[in-house]
Amino acid sequence: MKEFSVVANKDATTWLIKAEDVAPIHEFDKRDDAVEKAKEIAAENQPSKLEIFDASNELVEKKVY
Repeated sequence: MKEFSVVANKDATTWLIKAEDVAPIHEFDKRDDAVEKAKEIAAENQPSKLEIFDASNELVEKKVY
């Protein structure tokens, strides 16, 4: 199962989509844009898991595809 996550960068100025918690594969200015794209990527790579974090690095949503 592939794992994807949406996290803020260390300054919380941009949002990153990470695959397998490694290097970012996409970067966005807005969290909503990052979440939308991450959901598309996770759905295209089933079976997969998506974890979405807030600016404080708290898990706010987890989805399985």
